[in-house]
Amino acid sequence: MIRRFYLNLPVKDVARSRAFFEAVGREFDPQFAGDGAACLVMAEAAYVMLLPRERFAQFTTKEIADTARTSAGLISLWRDSKAEVDAELDAALKAGATEAGAAEDLGFMYMRGYYDLDGHGWGVNWMNPEAKMPG
Repeated sequence: MIRRFYLNLPVKDVARSRAFFEAVGREFDPQFAGDGAACLVMAEAAYVMLLPRERFAQFTTKEIADTARTSAGLISLWRDSKAEVDAELDAALKAGATEAGAAEDLGFMYMRGYYDLDGHGWGVNWMNPEAKMPG
């Protein structure tokens, strides 16, 4: 079992990204801040490190994706209700995010998404815990 999960994301301006995610209602772990980085707490043992693009480049030999043109991945979050999904999207949009398409309501599952200030895709979803996947 993995004890902790960290996802590293390159951002243009850590302070600006931090302000965005604080406006969305996220918290940060001050223990892992420094050198311009910020540690976004997603769950008890799941974190997203927001790193300046220059620092992020030190961890890879590949070109950093241009999120204005391409997707390097999509981050999916699960909420406890449709209202929580809508509240997060409303906060993200108010803080400057761009909505990633129309909401999808499948009855047993509700999905919305946004692109943050750096173009990273975030899906925010709810699924009825008693529902079974169709098919």
